Amino acid sequence: MKSLLLLLLSFGTAFCAEENFTYRVTGLFAPEREAVFRETVAQLPEVKLVSVDFANAEAVFAFDPAVAFKDAKADNIVQRLNELVGSKTRNTLGIATVLPTAKDKLTRIEIAVGGCDCKACGLAAYESISKIEGVAAATVSFRDGKLTALIDPEKTGRAAIEDALKKRNVSITPAGSQK
Repeated sequence: MKSLLLLLLSFGTAFCAEENFTYRVTGLFAPEREAVFRETVAQLPEVKLVSVDFANAEAVFAFDPAVAFKDAKADNIVQRLNELVGSKTRNTLGIATVLPTAKDKLTRIEIAVGGCDCKACGLAAYESISKIEGVAAATVSFRDGKLTALIDPEKTGRAAIEDALKKRNVSITPAGSQK
């Protein structure tokens, strides 16, 4: 019994220090990007992907911060994980902290867009709005011709989203007339 206790004590810290962390996933703008994201995280040593919430652009990771990010301060872990994911995806995917706004306070907007007929165009449309303060999640479907965003209406609105799209030369089409 004593030897079992010593064994548990010696290995227990390695098993007990792993925690779950929820972060935003940037670049998760289309359903097929989830597979790329999963493959990317599978390449990261000491980091496990627990779940992906595509609709909210969030993922739960399991890792021991002291092992996965040696010598990193707690406030640098998100940045380090973002750098790892970005380096493996040419910065088309990234990690950020979850926005503090409660999900029930977010507003869903849909904008019909034209000219987003490939993944690169979808990424360009996504990138034009994803960094706007108050955008919690966004998706672009070139098949459906629409952009969907979850926004904090106290920080941004439809007009700001549309302006960002226009600056990126994404055409906004009347609802129902795309493609």
